[in-house]
Amino acid sequence: MTVDLELFEKTPLTREPFEHLVVRDFVKPEARNAINDDYPKLQRPGSFPLRDTTFGPNFKALIDDLHSPAFRAAFERKFSINLTGRPTMITVRGRCSKEKDGKIHTDSKTKIITVLLYMNPAWESAGGRLRLLKSANDIDDMILEVPPVEGTLLAFKRSDNSWHGHKPFTGERRVIQFNWVTTEEVALREQRRHRFSATIKKIFRPFAARS
Repeated sequence: MTVDLELFEKTPLTREPFEHLVVRDFVKPEARNAINDDYPKLQRPGSFPLRDTTFGPNFKALIDDLHSPAFRAAFERKFSINLTGRPTMITVRGRCSKEKDGKIHTDSKTKIITVLLYMNPAWESAGGRLRLLKSANDIDDMILEVPPVEGTLLAFKRSDNSWHGHKPFTGERRVIQFNWVTTEEVALREQRRHRFSATIKKIFRPFAARS
C-alpha cells in the first residue's frame, strides 16, 4: 500500500474538544514523489471532484488505497464507528486563494468523518497551515496547527464544535479531502456543488485578471 495503516493504528486519538488525530508520514516516503508527479494539474483555487480531474497511475494507487476495506476498517476501529454502507466522497485541491479559503467552519452535518491528506513537498509560509480551533471566532485560539507537508494525514469526526481554518495563503497547496457522508444523495449533491463552483471560477477568472 501507499499508506502506512500500522502507523495510523499506533497513533492515539485525541477526544477533546472533538475527536481528531494527526499522522505524519501516513503516505509512505517511497511513494510520495511518484504520487506528486501524477497529481492532478489544477491551476485554479477551489475543490474539484475527483472525477473531474486527470491524474496518473501512481496517484490512482493512492486513491485506491483510500477506498480499500482495510482503510475503512482502520477508521472504524480508531473512531469506534460503523462505516459499512456509508458513501464516500473525494475532492482535490491544487491551489489556495487568500480571499476565499481558510475561513473558520465545522464542515456540514452530512459529513461523518473528514480525512485530509497533504502532498506539498515543503511548507515555509505562516499561512495555509490548518488549525483545529477551540471556538468559531478566533483563528489564534487553537488546539494545534498542521503544516500541509506531504504525507501528513489529519482526520477528525465532524461535530458541532469541530472548528478549523487557516491563515490566508495564495499559491500552490495540494490537499486531498476524503469524507464518509450520510447518504449517496449527499455525495452527489456535494460533487455537483463543487463542479458548479469550479465552472463559475473558470468563467470569471479572465475578467478578474483584467480588473
